[in-house]
Order: sequence, then structure tokens, then C-alpha cells
Amino acid sequence: MESGLRTLGTSSAQSDEREHGEVRGAGSIFPLGAEQEPTVLPADEGTLTETAPLDNSRALALADFAPVSSGPVDAALRWAYRIGVPGSLLAAPFRKPAKLRLLATVESPLEGDRAAGMALRAGHFLVHGVRAPIAQMEFASSARLTPPFARVVHGFSWLRDLSSAASREQGVPAAERVIHAWLDANSAPRGVGAVADFGAPFLNTGRGPAWSVENAGHRLLAWLVHAPLVLSGENESLRPRVLEAIAATARWLDRHVEGAEDGLGALAGWCAIVAAGLLLPDGRPRRLFGEAGLLRALGEAVSDDGGVLSRSPLAQMETIALLIDLRACYEAVDRTPPRALETMLTLLMPPLLALRHGDGGLGSWQGAGATSAATLAALVEASGVRARPGKDMRQWGYQHVAHGKSVLQFDAAPPPRRRHARFGCASTLAFEFSQGEHRIIVNCGGAALAGGQVPARIEQGLRATAAHSTLVLDDANSTAVLIKGEIGKGVEEVDITRAVIEQPARRSGQAGRKGTRLEACHDGYASRFALIHRRILVLSDDGRELRGEDVLDPAGKRGQRGKIGFAIRFHIGPGIELGLSEDRRGAGLALPDGSYWQLRLGGEEGELAIEESLWVDGQGRPQPIQQLVVEGLASRSGGRFPWLLKQMG
Repeated sequence: MESGLRTLGTSSAQSDEREHGEVRGAGSIFPLGAEQEPTVLPADEGTLTETAPLDNSRALALADFAPVSSGPVDAALRWAYRIGVPGSLLAAPFRKPAKLRLLATVESPLEGDRAAGMALRAGHFLVHGVRAPIAQMEFASSARLTPPFARVVHGFSWLRDLSSAASREQGVPAAERVIHAWLDANSAPRGVGAVADFGAPFLNTGRGPAWSVENAGHRLLAWLVHAPLVLSGENESLRPRVLEAIAATARWLDRHVEGAEDGLGALAGWCAIVAAGLLLPDGRPRRLFGEAGLLRALGEAVSDDGGVLSRSPLAQMETIALLIDLRACYEAVDRTPPRALETMLTLLMPPLLALRHGDGGLGSWQGAGATSAATLAALVEASGVRARPGKDMRQWGYQHVAHGKSVLQFDAAPPPRRRHARFGCASTLAFEFSQGEHRIIVNCGGAALAGGQVPARIEQGLRATAAHSTLVLDDANSTAVLIKGEIGKGVEEVDITRAVIEQPARRSGQAGRKGTRLEACHDGYASRFALIHRRILVLSDDGRELRGEDVLDPAGKRGQRGKIGFAIRFHIGPGIELGLSEDRRGAGLALPDGSYWQLRLGGEEGELAIEESLWVDGQGRPQPIQQLVVEGLASRSGGRFPWLLKQMG
């Protein structure tokens, strides 16, 4: 387990608090009335018992995820192909290589962005709300494109959008226009950067973002899955060029996939290799080679509880989409996919659903925007997997609590390791909170979408601790945020405990009140400020009260002298109106549905202020929002800052 996560308790990822019992504390955990201020939540309040682990008979057995068994012939073919023996020679050593063609038509259940597809038909790329004319696009791999445009242009994800917005006859002209321009821009004279097996024009392989393993893998898979759009037009000279490009790209991936930039890039490359092995002639050796590599890559990129190691919901969705497309390729040639593919799809879905809010969309974590409900629902439908959200995803690092109409999401793990980070964020101990269709507390999100409507220059700021709803010391990130999406030193360990607690009834005849208690702490500020940040969150069983406390504990046996500035930030969701109380110790939140919430501070430290912020939606559009900020000076020997968020009326 690479996350650096340590657990104080023993509850499992799918533990169900209602089924496995409750914790009864000696004192009241909800002593607050509407007019009362929060009191400190002591860390050792009551006697807390962890929820019982899930019965092994109900858990997904990781033994189901195992390499494909093969006989000595398959093993020999895989080994020979790996060392460079041509697949045509291995598949049929006594005949000429088969004519280059596709063996089947793939029907993928995944849907694209219809608006982006319509824009393509009108002559524009539409990427995160930004239009770029096809006629003015620089398709060469050496061209300087922002990352979102590079992924779309060189990864050919636009083919899915086009297929969702037009029939084959309507979409072919637009597809041919783009692929013709791309091939012209990425071809070289005969013998220059070429793959010698194929005729002119040769692909200028291996240079620039077009030839990252990830983009090349996505491009090859898109060509194979959406082949009718690029091979069935009236331009007879284009079809052999595309087929040659498909074969050349597959050959390039065979040689370079193991040098992928990260785990997700490797997955894209291996999925494309397997798809090429299924759909191109004499492909059995390539398929065997690709299946072994794919299963190894899945094991290295996904944690035991099903979360990708980058901890990004966008990467989680991309992994699921890759496997869905690959499964469709197996179905196209009437071949049963390895059992591990279905097992992995089943394993990947609960962690993703753990980040779903009441509006059906995803939370803003690790660079992702607030992915829309329609996008998530379409992916779930295409996967065919029916699963409940994971609650206690300790390796992926997110806690999910749902009571009443409220949903609480809590980041209780270190940021991804440097080798896994894509748009790594210093978000440890941040939370998001929603009720019904309204997001009340959010994170800014959107770093992965920078380069569209989100300016690229603020990408690092969106990854900072201050862009998340958590505590910040001295305006410093809890983990260093570096360029190119990387993460530096900071949080190494997070302790997390989760329990169901109950307040006994105060009067006879009344029912007791329950809630879910999360407590976590991190060491991100220990080396610089000798302080440990601990956060306690308690959500009542009706979802109408969220009690919190941020605690600063000395990292050593003795606390240091002096004071240090702190800020606790609550980024408020779109459409919510704010107002401060006269004593600046409370704030009212008026939601669009007419409901009213109140945030109230306990203790004596800090005052509330309203500041500007922004929130990036799932389409990459930044929207102005506000944030409530508690600012003050904390003692170097530690401090406690309780607060209460409560629905009124």
C-alpha cells in the first residue's frame, strides 16, 4: 500500500454502520440547540467502537483478478512476440502475411459529448467550452497546444463526440477532414522517422505529445473503435493511409508501451495493443502479449479497494472507459475477455460512486471539475456494473457519509505519490458537503481542465491547500505543489478512524440520536511548524447537522512558543447567498431551494469573513463563488477551533 495511510480502526471499505452496530458514548454528541454555540469535541469523547468489517463472503475476492492462464504454446508466442519476432510469422509461419484490414466493427456503449460533436460538424473543436477552428488548428506533434487540446487532437477522443452527434454518413466528412490533416502534419518523407514495414507516407513517430504512450494508445483505440468514421468515406486514397497508420502505431506501442509516463498512460497503451491484437489480422501473438501487460499494468495502477493511485476521479473514469471500449472489442470478434477485466470494472465503480453528491455529479478532487450527473450516469450505464458507493475507501483515501439528504466527502489520505500524480492537490483533510441537489461546501477543483476556459496560469493555485475546504497554516500548502502536476514533500501519513455514535435519549419515550464520526490527522505541517492538524467531523443521522473541529496538536512532547497565522476555509457552492452575523462569529447560508443553514464558530479564536473564490464545473467553466474564512493566530503549543453547520427551521 503506497498511500502512506495508517488506520486507527478496523472498519472495512464496504462496512454498513446500520447493519454492524453502533457506538454508545457516555456523553451527548449533539448537545446543540439552534441558538447554542458549538462546544469543543474532545477527541476521546465517549467510548467509540469501530464498525465491524465486511464478511469475507460478501467482499470482492482479489483472487478473481489473476493473469490469464495459458499453455506452453501461448507462453512461447507471448515470449517470442515480446523479443521482436513479427506477429505474422508467429501466427502463420508458412504463408504470406494477411492483407491489412479490420476483422470486425466495434459497437461501443460509451457516449460522447454531443455539443462537441456538433461543433466538429460546424468546423470547430470544442474543448472545455473553448472553440478552435479546424482550419486554423496546428496538428503537428511539435505544435504547442494546451494539455486539454493536445489530449483531444492527438488522442482522437473527438471521434466519440462526433459519433454521438451524427449518423455515419453525416460524420464521415468531418472525420476525414481532421484525420487527413493530422496524417499530413505527422508524416515524414520516406526513410525519415519511418516504420519500414509500410508504404508512403510514413508516420513521423516518436516525437512530441502525439507520441506519448497515453495519446498514442487513445488514438489507436479510437481509430479501431470508431473505424467506420475514418475508413468508410469516399476518399479512396485515405483508407490505406489510415490502415497503415493503425498498423504503424500498434508497432510503435509494442516497442514503447513499457516506457509510459505513468500508470494511466500504460493502461491506455496496453488496452490499444490488446484491441489491435483482436481486430488486426495475425493478431494472436500481439493479443497474448497485450493481455499479460494489461493485467500487470492494472495491478500496478489500482489499489486493493479499486481506486487508481493518482486518486483522481477523472483518471478513475478514464480507466473505466478504457476497459469498456476494450470489452466491446472482445465482443466484436465474439471472444470472451479475461475474467479479470470484469472483476476490475466491478472493483473500480464503488470508489468512483463514493464521490457522487446528491445532485448525481462528482466532487472536485485531485484536479477534477464537478463532473455532471449526466456524464457519470452514462458511464455507469455503459459499464453495466451496479454497485453501491464505497464508504470507507482507506487506500484510495476518501470517506463517504450519507445521512438523510446530505452527503459528506472527506479526503483522509496523503496526496498521490509523485510518480502517480497528474494534477496532484494538497487537499488532505478537506471536505465537501451537499444536501439534495445543492452543494453547500465545495473545493475549487478544475486544475486538470486548465488550458480551456480555466487559465493555465492559475493551475497551480487550484491545486493549493487554500483552494480546498480545510485548514491552512501561514498560507503554506500542507504538501508542496510543483509544476507539471507533480507533488513534493509534505503529508506522509494520515491517521483515520470512523465510527457510528449514539446520544442516549434525554427523556424517557424519546429516541436517541445517531451520527457518523470521522477523525483524521496529518503530518504535513510537522516539519515546518511542529504542529499536527487533526480534524473531527460528525454528521447527524438526519443529515441536518455537521459538527466539526480543527485541532492543532504539538508534533513533539513540548509545544513551541509564539503564535502562527491560520485560516479555515469553507468554499461555498454556487447559487448560495451569504450573510455575516453582527459578532462575525456566525454566517447564514440561503440555498436556492429556500432552505437556510447557519455556520457558527465555537471557542474564542478567529472571526469569519467573506471572500471571493471560484468553482470549476464539469465542463471546465469557472464560476464565481464565495468562501467563508476563519482567520486568526494560533498558539505554537496547539489550539482547538470548533464549528457547527446546521440546517435551521
